[in-house]
Amino acid sequence: MDDGVYVGNAGEDAALDRGWLLGHFKEAGDVRHSENVEIKWGVHPPGDRRARWVRGEARTALLVLVSGRFRVELPGRSVLLERQGDYVVWGRGVDHSWVAEEESVVLTVRWPSVPGYAVAPAERSPLDLQR
Repeated sequence: MDDGVYVGNAGEDAALDRGWLLGHFKEAGDVRHSENVEIKWGVHPPGDRRARWVRGEARTALLVLVSGRFRVELPGRSVLLERQGDYVVWGRGVDHSWVAEEESVVLTVRWPSVPGYAVAPAERSPLDLQR
């Protein structure tokens, strides 16, 4: 019975969709489908990095460090997240990239949820977990 409730485990569910738990890319009718927000549970091995910078960002994002050491690259600025709970927020129009300096787990919340930011398969590095 579909009662509009989904119960899962972020680590297990994230492995099924490159880290993504919620957003426009989930099937319509799934309670995890949203055009308002995206949520990702990112598990990154040391040295994992985004294959290319996000340019022309149309979303606002919050990235929270759960564990590890994670660097977010922004125009003219590098932000190191190294204590559990460290976070960074950037708004629309702010280009960005990232690299895991150690094995890291990060929770990313972005809004709104819009298509167009996935790295094409030919461009994706084997470790790229970003959608």
